[in-house]
Amino acid sequence: MIATVSSPPSEALSHRQVVRVMLGIALCILLSALDQTIVVPAVPAMARDLKGFGQLSWIVSVYLLTSAAATPILGKLSDSYGRRNLLLISIVFFTLCSLLCAAAGNLMEMVLFRALQGIGGAGLLAMSHAVIADVASPRERGRYQLYLSGTWGVASIVGPLTGGFLTDHLSWRAIFWINLPLGAAAFALTGWALAQLPRQARHASPIDYPGAALLTLAVVTTLLVLSWGGNEFAWNSPMILALGAAAAIAAFGLTVCERVRADALFPPRLFANSITVSGFALSFFNAICMMGATFLLPLFFQFIRGADAAASGTLLMPFLLAFVVLSYAGGKLARRLGRTKWLMVTASAATALGLALLAEDRNDVAGLSTMLYAVLTGGGIGLIQPCITMTVQNAVQTRDLGIATSGTLLFRMIGGAFGATMVGAVVIGVFNARMAALGATTRATLGTIRAAGDLTHGDVPRPLVEAALGQGFHWAFLGCAAAALMGMAIALATRDPVLRASTAPAPAGE
Repeated sequence: MIATVSSPPSEALSHRQVVRVMLGIALCILLSALDQTIVVPAVPAMARDLKGFGQLSWIVSVYLLTSAAATPILGKLSDSYGRRNLLLISIVFFTLCSLLCAAAGNLMEMVLFRALQGIGGAGLLAMSHAVIADVASPRERGRYQLYLSGTWGVASIVGPLTGGFLTDHLSWRAIFWINLPLGAAAFALTGWALAQLPRQARHASPIDYPGAALLTLAVVTTLLVLSWGGNEFAWNSPMILALGAAAAIAAFGLTVCERVRADALFPPRLFANSITVSGFALSFFNAICMMGATFLLPLFFQFIRGADAAASGTLLMPFLLAFVVLSYAGGKLARRLGRTKWLMVTASAATALGLALLAEDRNDVAGLSTMLYAVLTGGGIGLIQPCITMTVQNAVQTRDLGIATSGTLLFRMIGGAFGATMVGAVVIGVFNARMAALGATTRATLGTIRAAGDLTHGDVPRPLVEAALGQGFHWAFLGCAAAALMGMAIALATRDPVLRASTAPAPAGE
C-alpha cells in the first residue's frame, strides 16, 4: 500500500514559514490542553444535570485514559501515513466529539463522548509535537518552544477560570461549544501551513493490532490502579490487585509481542537506544514533579496558609509562570549550546531543591518563601521539559519520530497520574497515622479536609492536628524531591550528543 505523506523538507523552511506552522500547532495544543482543565469546575453542574453524582470523576478521568492509550498508536500511524493528514482528521474528530459532549443527555453518553474526545485530543497532542520535528532541526526547536510552553501555561491558567465563568453565566455545555471556532481556526491555519511541506510516496507499514491492544490494556489498567488505589478501593482490595495483575500481564505480553513482530508498535530499536530510554524515564519523573506540585500547592495554600479556593489559584500562578518562562529559556539555551545534558542536570537539581525547601516551609505566615520556592520548582520543571523532547527527537531516525515523541508523551501522562495519586496518598496516609498515634478514632480523606481550622478529631488539640497535616505535606513534597533526584541521576548518566542543525535523518543506530 502506498501512502502520500508529508515528509521533512529537503531544505530548511524559513523562519516565517515555521512560525505559520507553529501558530497552527499552538491552536491544536490549546484545544487538547484546554479540554483537560476547562472541564474541572463544570463537573458538579454536569453531574447535577445528568443525574450522575456517583460517577462524576469519570467525566475527567476517561478523557485521560483514552488519550494516554491512543497517543503512541497515533504516533506510529503518523510515521506511516503522515502527520498533516492525521492532524487534520484529529481536529475534525475532536471538534465533532465536543459537539456530542455538549448535546449529551445523560451521564453514560457524556462518559462515552468524553472517551472518544480523548482519542481526538491524543491525536492533536501527538501530531503537534511530531510536526515540530518535521519543520525544524533539533537545535532550532528550542527557538519555537515559547509556542508550546506558552500554550500550556495559558490552558493551565485560563482553563479553570473560563470553565467556571461559562458554567456560572451560561451553561456547562458552552465549554464544549467553544471548541467549534477554535477547531475551525486550527483546521484552516494548520492545513494551510503544513501544505507548504513537500510530499513523497512512502510505503505504509501494517498496523500492529496485537501490540496496540496489549498497550491499551496495560496503560488503562495501570492508570486505573493509580486513580482508584487508596480512593475508590483500598490498595489491597481484590479490584486493585486484579487490575495490577492485568497491567503486569499486559506489559509482559507487549514486551514479548514487540520483540517478535516486524511491524512492532514500539520497535525494539527504540529501547536499544540508551538516549531514548533515558528520555522516557526523565519524562516520567519530571511529570511526577509537575503534577505532584500542581496538586499539592493549592492544597498547601488552603490547608496550611488558610487561603480560600480563589486565592490559592492566584497563588499558584507564579509557579505556572515560572514553568512557562523557563520552558522558553530552556529551548533557547539548548539551541545556543547545542547540547542538553547539563541543562537537564541543572534543572533537575533546581527542582529537587525547590521541592525540598517547600517540604520544610511551614512557618512563613506571609507566604513569601513559599512563593519563591514554588517559582524555583516550576522553573526547574519547565527548564527540563523542552530538553527532554529535543534530546529524544535528536536521537531517533525520521521513521521513528512519531512513535518516539508519542512515547515521551505517554510516559509523561503516566508519570503525572502517578504523581497526583502518590502525593494525595502520602498527605492523607501520614496525617491519619499521626492522628491515630494521638488517639484520634476517625480517618480523614482529602474530601473531608477543608482547612486546618475545620479539623476536629475528638480531644486532639488543634495545634497538633495542624502539625500532623503539615507532616503529611512535608513527606509528600519530599517524595516529589526524590523523583527529581532520580531524574538528575538519569540525566547525569545520559550521553550528550550534539543537537543536529538540520532536519536530515539521524544516523542509523545509537
